[in-house]
Parts: sequence; structure tokens; C-alpha cells
Amino acid sequence: MPLEIQENIELGAGLKQIALDVVERALKAGATSADAIARDGNEFSTLVRLGEVETLKESGARALGLRLFIGTRAASTYTSDFSEDGVRRLVSSAMELARATSEDPLAGLPEASQLGSLHQDLDLYYDDVYSLPTADRIDYARRAEAAAMAADVRITNSEGGSFDAATGYKVLANSLGFVGEYRRSYCSVAAVPIAQVADSAMQRDYWYSTSRTLEKLESPEAVGRKAAERTLRRLGARKVATQKVPVVFDPMVSRGLIDHIFDAVNGDAVYRHASFLAGKLGEQVAGENITIIDDGTMPGGFGSSPFDGEGIPTRRTVVVERGVLKSYLLNTYTARKLGLATTGNAARGLTGNPGIGSGNFFLQPGEKSAQQIIHDVGCGLYVTEFLGFGVNLVTGDFSRGASGLWIENGQFTYPVEEITVAGNLKEMFRHVTEIGNDLEFRSSLACPTIRIDGMTVAGE
Repeated sequence: MPLEIQENIELGAGLKQIALDVVERALKAGATSADAIARDGNEFSTLVRLGEVETLKESGARALGLRLFIGTRAASTYTSDFSEDGVRRLVSSAMELARATSEDPLAGLPEASQLGSLHQDLDLYYDDVYSLPTADRIDYARRAEAAAMAADVRITNSEGGSFDAATGYKVLANSLGFVGEYRRSYCSVAAVPIAQVADSAMQRDYWYSTSRTLEKLESPEAVGRKAAERTLRRLGARKVATQKVPVVFDPMVSRGLIDHIFDAVNGDAVYRHASFLAGKLGEQVAGENITIIDDGTMPGGFGSSPFDGEGIPTRRTVVVERGVLKSYLLNTYTARKLGLATTGNAARGLTGNPGIGSGNFFLQPGEKSAQQIIHDVGCGLYVTEFLGFGVNLVTGDFSRGASGLWIENGQFTYPVEEITVAGNLKEMFRHVTEIGNDLEFRSSLACPTIRIDGMTVAGE
């Protein structure tokens, strides 16, 4: 058996035993129920600026988190000290905190019948992300920056090229008999060039590639060239007059709009009535061309996992179907609050109560290419970047600073900046007139190119 595989088996067995042991200790100390998370991981990152290494970080960490209940009183603690004394203090601290907290009748672990883990291989881990020597990892970052700098003489500076890699192992065990585990890997390469011409402000933009395996990572040279292209098209940016026009959103920014929908269907926001979608289940909340899905089961997905933060199997949930709100995204606690069933979206760190996390959350793509969508716009804006924050989740009011490219007769004419794009999310998703076919996952949130008509672009 290869040494690395043997080490992985030993690591997994060790973490599982630690997690099971701390749960047992909690019960013996007087807890009525408990769960524990044990993690082990490695991270590497480097930033190369103007050809020289500016930062270089590598770390490894193990940690153990415990959540326990005394009746309906809950508390959590964590430690990186796996010694006998460290684990003993972890349990005693959690017990002491639980006795001091208030009772919550809805607190507690899921029902035992709900627990489980997907059995299929989700394609989440590859050894090769850590296969490169340090010098080659640095070279990835250097090559990305060099390609961006060499693309055009107007590229005069750089915020750097970077390369990151990480692996992690997670075990979750609880007092209901559940124990689950999985490994993940991740790598990325990025470049952020700066361009300038005479009598023009400096402009910067970026590009990056992410993957669970080096084999699927875009080449550093392709990343650098794309970053340069995106930066150069911003030179000579100007304002435009305030007007209502069709707005086309680049996939890098349209996923920000989808993120707002995720926030609005988050069970925490819904039960607190802090969402414009609270109380809207079964109602038409978007145009009939809008279908939004959360899928934690996609092989290789950045939001995929065999179980959620409470040990519930992940699943595919249709959130919005042909404009109708079909489901919120819930963990056990928010489901109990709303009188619904969990959707397997519990997310948690080592301590604290579970929150809500996405699987792979996306807008289902359409049939047109981005070029076709842009070609059909007589006069409008193509947004390539959002700036700042300006969204009221309760009312749906949306107003964010932006930059992009002005469209005339279906063609990009000049870059624009120092503008604001405004509307209301409740209306924006009813007026999506085009959805592109260019859905691509670079994180757990993804959205293709979309066109929304009737938005206000505020400038001069």
C-alpha cells in the first residue's frame, strides 16, 4: 500500500476515534446529547509581485469542536490541544457553559431517522494539489503574473500573481450513533494586473481559476492573459447620464444577485422575518424563466459534501421553479421554527450553533450565448463589477456601485465607472428577459449571463 494512502487511512481512523471519544466523555459528564467535529488540514499560499515572492505561507492544523446539550440548554467549545488534559478541559468548559445558558425548547440534535451520508463518490479530493514542490507552486504564481504583464505595454504594474492549495479532512460524530467523514482538496491560480495610459486613471481587474485538482486548473498563462484583457477594456472609463436601460450582468457579478436570493431563502432570515421572501412559499416571486437550484450532491462541486453540518445527507433542492418559490434552505433549528423539514443545509464551524450554507446554488442556464444577449441590446449597460454594499433584504431594495461597458447597437463602445445600478430584487427577478448558456462554477454560487430590463443606471 502506498505510504500516502496508508497515512490517510491512519489519519481518518484517528480523527474518528477522537470525535467518538469526546462525545462519549460528554455523555459521561452529564450531557443528554452531543456532537463533535474533528478536522485536520493543510494550506499553502503564495503571492508573487513583479516577479518577486512577496508572501509565502504554509500551515497545518488539527482542531476539535464539541457541542453538547443538557436538556434544551446548549453550549460549544473547541480546542487544538488533543492531549488528555486538553480534551478534558474541552468537555468541562462546555458543560459549565451549558449550565449557564438559557433553555431553548427547539434546540437539539436532528432526529436519528434523518441522519445519514451519501455513499457515492463526490469527487472532492485529489492528492495532486499538494504534489508540486514549493518552487513549482511559486512558479505558477509567477507565470500568471508574467503572462498578464507581457500581454500589452499598457500593463504597467501588478498587484500580483497568486497560487493557493489546501486539503482538509473532516469527521462528524454524535450521540445518536452517526459518524461521517470526507476529504476535500482545492487549488487556485490568479493574476491582478494594473493598466494605465497617458491622461487616464489606472485600472485594475483580475482573473482566476479554481479546481479540486491541478489537472483541471486553467494554465497560469491563460489566467494571466484573461486578467490583462479584462483590465485593458477598462481604460478610458467615463460616467454616463442617469437613465433607465437594459442591464446585462457578467457571470462574475450575476452570481452576486443569486447570492442575494440565497440570503433571502436562508431559514434564519425567514423565521426572523428579515427577508422579502418570508411567507411567500408557493407564490410567484420571479419570472417563469427563473429556476434556482441548490444541489449539494454534484460531483466535484465546491459546495458538495456527503452530509451537512448536522449529519443530514445533502440533497438537490429546487428553490424556485418557473418563478414559484418552492423551498427555503433550512437546518434542523430553522426547520423547527418554521414547522418544516430540514433541507440538509446546516453549516457550522467548530463552535456555535449551525447556520445555513449553500450546496451548489445556481440559476438554471438558458440557451443564448452571452454574445447573442449583448447583440440584442440597442442601448444599455454591461456590468463587470459591483462595488460596496447596498441591499435591503427586508424590502428587496437594491442599489450598488458598479463599473462596466456601455452597449450601443449590440456592441461594446466604451468603459464606464462611478455609476450606480438600482432596482428592487422583487421586481428585478420578474424582469429577467434573457438568461445565458454560460453557467460555470468557480465557487459554490454560480449564475450565467443575465439581462434585466428597466433598471436605473445613475451617473452624471
